[in-house]
Amino acid sequence: METLSFRNGDEMPILGLGTWKSAPGDVYDAVKIALQAGYRHIDCALIYGNEAEVGRALTESFERGVVDREDIWVTSKLWNDAHAPENVRPALHETLSDLQLDTIDLYLIHWPVAQKPGVGMPQSPNDLISLQEQPLAETWSAMEDLVDDGLARHIGVSNFSIPKLRSLLADAERYAPEMNQIELHPYLQQTEMLSFAHANDVHLTAYSPLGSMDRPDAMKSDDEPILLEDETIASIANEHDATPAQVLISWGLHRGTAVIPKSVSENHIKENLAAAKVELTETDMQVIAKLDRGCRYVDGSAWTIGDSPYTMANLWNA
Repeated sequence: METLSFRNGDEMPILGLGTWKSAPGDVYDAVKIALQAGYRHIDCALIYGNEAEVGRALTESFERGVVDREDIWVTSKLWNDAHAPENVRPALHETLSDLQLDTIDLYLIHWPVAQKPGVGMPQSPNDLISLQEQPLAETWSAMEDLVDDGLARHIGVSNFSIPKLRSLLADAERYAPEMNQIELHPYLQQTEMLSFAHANDVHLTAYSPLGSMDRPDAMKSDDEPILLEDETIASIANEHDATPAQVLISWGLHRGTAVIPKSVSENHIKENLAAAKVELTETDMQVIAKLDRGCRYVDGSAWTIGDSPYTMANLWNA
């Protein structure tokens, strides 16, 4: 499996198993199947509500000799309600306890959004805290402490725009962010971010690489395009004797980004892993490059309710 190299020489498998939207029970089986199939990268988050199940699957897999802990890369994320510096460490302790791990390989600030403690998803603007009141630089300083104390091997961010990432790179005192996990697929190619990240030694991880059609209905629009049904992708898949999902995953891998497709189906888990063997041509990549339409399936509108301090413009710096 190809890997991405970090500044200290650590290697992260470029293809991983996503766990967003995977129900407890389902995710337990999915992680065990994935590890048995050869996955060595599991992507998690506290807000997904299933880290305890992931942890049980990891521990059982270690105990049964399926894989050793040192051969697995586990990522998790700090939720928005724990941005205050004094809440960062307890949040990671909760994740580590659920995952039954002593340290996390990569810990990310999940969104550039701050919420009041105890808030899962905001129900009103009163649940939100502006970044002026709770600056990202303060949260990042607490993240750096986690590395110093051996609780996190690497730290980064998720859903950050170029201006926000640039600002955090400037504010970092001891450890610059090494990852930005963002929505990436042929309908949202983010070429400027790809170039910026490469120039600043930041890796990218692509979430929702297949178009996230199983996300909650409240996050969908009636007329949104279905990425997995794109005719161009289907044609390329046919040429390579592959599935459209495998072409979409392979496209992300060919760009040098990590890709974390989610599935709880054994067949799909194995098919997604096999996407690493799909060799797209330069012509394929050029054709897919023309599909970009700036379509963001996970648009962050949950944080723009009422007179929220967050708007679509300041969230994405559009």
